[in-house]
Amino acid sequence: MERRRGVRTAVIVGAGVAGLTAATALARGGWQVEIVEIGPPEATAGWGLCLTGPSLRALDGLSLADACLAEGYGMSSITHVDVGGEPAGEVRPPRLLGARRPAMVGIARPVLHRILRAEAERCGVVVRHGVTVAAVDQEGEMVRVRLSDGVVRRVALVVGADGVRSSTRRLLGLGASLDFHGQMVWRALVPRPPWATGIHQFAGKTDTAGLVPLSAGQAYVFLTENGAARSVLPDADLAPRLRRLLEPFPGRVEEIRSLVSASAPVVRRPVLTALLEGAWNRGSGVVIGDAAHAPAPQMASGAALAIEDGLVLAQELERYESVGAGLQAFVWRRAQRCRALVETSVAIIGLEQARRHHEAYPLVDSCHRLMAEPA
Repeated sequence: MERRRGVRTAVIVGAGVAGLTAATALARGGWQVEIVEIGPPEATAGWGLCLTGPSLRALDGLSLADACLAEGYGMSSITHVDVGGEPAGEVRPPRLLGARRPAMVGIARPVLHRILRAEAERCGVVVRHGVTVAAVDQEGEMVRVRLSDGVVRRVALVVGADGVRSSTRRLLGLGASLDFHGQMVWRALVPRPPWATGIHQFAGKTDTAGLVPLSAGQAYVFLTENGAARSVLPDADLAPRLRRLLEPFPGRVEEIRSLVSASAPVVRRPVLTALLEGAWNRGSGVVIGDAAHAPAPQMASGAALAIEDGLVLAQELERYESVGAGLQAFVWRRAQRCRALVETSVAIIGLEQARRHHEAYPLVDSCHRLMAEPA
């Protein structure tokens, strides 16, 4: 992985959305890229996600948006429903790919990862599993990276795309607080009801629920549990507990509740946010995606920031001969936008917990319009 004949080399830590997108964008710019991922090849967290307009715009820059639209479920509306089960308003995010393509797409995480990984490997990226970074040391313009299997690389760039609990962030000496907001989010894969042609979000007296289509036949139900302890429950308890939490909701949630099967796995995770104060880079190392700025899921835009990061990182490094200068330009370009998204997601948490859902709806709308601005 030494730099030779003008080819710049990079090690990316993490084969998630941010890491795979950055790897593809860098490889297309002539970089020699290796990804190290501690998890197995088939591991993906959660059932599905929403690719909002900024996600699709960035993916379109890599000619991958249409592949995601073909394998996901295109949507153009977010319907809010009040505690009585009545419609409370609709958000129609901007169609950033033009009027003929939807504003968003719901997609299963394994499908998205397959699309992103296939393109990265087509561009020559090497992905190694069961390995992560153990030490990072700057040596002049190069970085000495020791991997967990003892292999040592000397590269021009190290990218930490290893999530909200990033070990790369720690190794680079970059501090970020990890904040728990008293919410646990639940997700379960269910058959898509015929009426679910966009995102539906249901305000409850205590919690918030919703449904996101993933394909013609599938959707995922989510529930944000307020006032919950940060704990781990036995797998056998998850589906019955989720059905109980959905019981107080009227209207269409009753139908969704009946679709949650005890035989299908349910995911339950704490709502955590993180935001790096100051630089995201040190020397020739940088962190991106959730490692730098992890929003709460309320804006469904974490993937958008991660995908944008990968594309913008490659663009800024292309503009500068010095990796350090390119990283500084990257952080300058991204910091304000990512901070706004994280802070908005936290504000929405507060409104949900105060049961002021009607105040959250315009905040969601305005944030989607802010995110529609150029990355």
